[in-house]
Amino acid sequence: MALAQEDIVFIKQHLGEWLAEQSLGKPPVVYEVELRERMVRVEEELKHQRELMLQGFEQVDKRIEQVDKRLDLMKADMDKRLDLMKADMDKRFEQVDKRFEQVDKRFEQIDKRFEQVDKRFDEMLKRHDRHFMWLVGFIVSGVMVVIGAMRYL
Repeated sequence: MALAQEDIVFIKQHLGEWLAEQSLGKPPVVYEVELRERMVRVEEELKHQRELMLQGFEQVDKRIEQVDKRLDLMKADMDKRLDLMKADMDKRFEQVDKRFEQVDKRFEQIDKRFEQVDKRFDEMLKRHDRHFMWLVGFIVSGVMVVIGAMRYL
């Protein structure tokens, strides 16, 4: 069901009156003034809220700048500490390298000692081999002398 154009015009003309009647019988002019006063108060409050928000944003910006400064100081401090730690670690690695060099020298000395012990064992084995050959020679000679003597006897 559609409204006729005349009905729409009639509703537009009387809508303000009807709304005024619903608000405790205040006349439309008083109602309109009251609405305007409310609008002005709302606008002033919105302006005040905007100013408060801008102040809050400024405070947040200041706080962020302070945090950035602190972070920069902390970064510089950490860089200094890292540099000191690196220098300390380099010194420690140099000490470890020196110790490894000393261990290498000791191993070289031990290798020389083992070579000397090997030479002694080789000499001892050669001497034992010679003694063994002499012993075998004496035994064989003694057996041959005994066999030769037993043939003649």
